[in-house]
Amino acid sequence: MARGRRLPALFTALVIAAVFFYNTGMIAEAGSVKNYLNDFNGGASAILDPGATNASEIINARAQEWNIDLTATEKEEESTLVMANVSNALNVRTEPNTEAEKVGKLYKDCGGTILERENGWTLLQSGDVIGWASDEYLLFGEEAEELAASVGVTVAHIDDGLKVRKEPSLEADVYGVLPKGDAVEVLYVGEDGWACIDYEGSDGYVSTDYITIEFKLDAGETMEAIKEREAAEAEAKRHVNYGAYTTDADTTLLLAALIQCEAGGESYEGQLAVGAVVMNRVRSAAYPDTIHGVIYASGQFTPAQSGKVNRVLESGRISQSCIDAATEAISGVSNVGDLTHFRRNNGREGLVIGNHVFY
Repeated sequence: MARGRRLPALFTALVIAAVFFYNTGMIAEAGSVKNYLNDFNGGASAILDPGATNASEIINARAQEWNIDLTATEKEEESTLVMANVSNALNVRTEPNTEAEKVGKLYKDCGGTILERENGWTLLQSGDVIGWASDEYLLFGEEAEELAASVGVTVAHIDDGLKVRKEPSLEADVYGVLPKGDAVEVLYVGEDGWACIDYEGSDGYVSTDYITIEFKLDAGETMEAIKEREAAEAEAKRHVNYGAYTTDADTTLLLAALIQCEAGGESYEGQLAVGAVVMNRVRSAAYPDTIHGVIYASGQFTPAQSGKVNRVLESGRISQSCIDAATEAISGVSNVGDLTHFRRNNGREGLVIGNHVFY
């Protein structure tokens, strides 16, 4: 019983010491007061006799008595995530000043990793882009995490040729086969070894044994990549008159192939909506001004990045409804207004058409 009577005094001394060392910076690297006290909590609970006050209650009582906000003093590990906060594009430079040479650009909803911060500028990496961007146009911490969760996509990379089934069972009917190296959006992963994926707008199921899952955010473009893309766009423009939004048959089929990949299993309204999003981007100053440029812009459409659009285009297996939707979208018809984004409907606010939400 002597130990039980003496514990509060010993505990108080330890808490005072922890607070003192924290305030003087002597345990800043080891953690916060809260972490220190929580570490002590287990030991205190173990030696308190059954009739004594719970150690957590003692901690809270002492903190209240000394007017210490344990939540506020907790030193959490800072997130390294950074997100672009722009409506168009953000310049990334070689040095932290507006006169420095541009090394690349971050577009709306692009994300990256913080490498260093200095005087209102952040050294970041986003895809192949490494350079400095002004904090004025960036989001950090919780704001960055919330935006990333909203715009990011979970992608499955196919490790080998893989059947896509209509139900999570080896006995279920098959939609088709995904080739090795393909990439598709993951809707959720079940506990039964199956992942639900977006297969041309329908829910498909693949075994998790043959996929590699990655959470992806749009990445920036280097100036070299931008020049290459603009050269390809210039070549595509040779066959296009965007004053009247007319184009050649090959470009119409390119848009139809993207619609097939993104919404081949959707209704005609869903297919038209995807085509309309592409055309809205063509009209917007925030995106390339050609169909080719929009579809192949870095990090925008997963089927285009994985090569699936090219394979569908080369195969010629494009449904007539997707071709009709592409033709109508190019003519100026839009059933989504001027919206420029869509994703599988996950509860996000927006215009819901079939399995997609447009925003």
